[in-house]
Amino acid sequence: MNNLQKNWFEWIVFALGLILVSSTLGYLIYAGASMGHEPPSLEVRLGTPEQRQFNFIVPVTVINHGDETAEGVRIEVVMESGGEVRAQGEFDVPLLPRHATREGWVTFEQDPRTAQLKARVRGYQRP
Repeated sequence: MNNLQKNWFEWIVFALGLILVSSTLGYLIYAGASMGHEPPSLEVRLGTPEQRQFNFIVPVTVINHGDETAEGVRIEVVMESGGEVRAQGEFDVPLLPRHATREGWVTFEQDPRTAQLKARVRGYQRP
């Protein structure tokens, strides 16, 4: 057999590799061409508070609906009762890419299930 000829297995591997590389390249070109220029648009969702052994945790989901990345996102969660702030917590999301979701948790010593919780984005920057 001639060393320059390929057997059927080599042709299959070559074809699969060509398909994978072509597909990846096509996707990257499409994603780059269809990407918008909307600034970060951040949404904060609060989950159901849970009791732990020494405190209460509140799951927080942060969603970037924009086309640009947000960096250093600071989230604040406030627990209010009767119009007064009883406690507050915050956390940072170092990097929130476009159309991405991140989760975090805020802890409270008092039971947040007996109060009203409000969450907001305190600020972020563009990388």
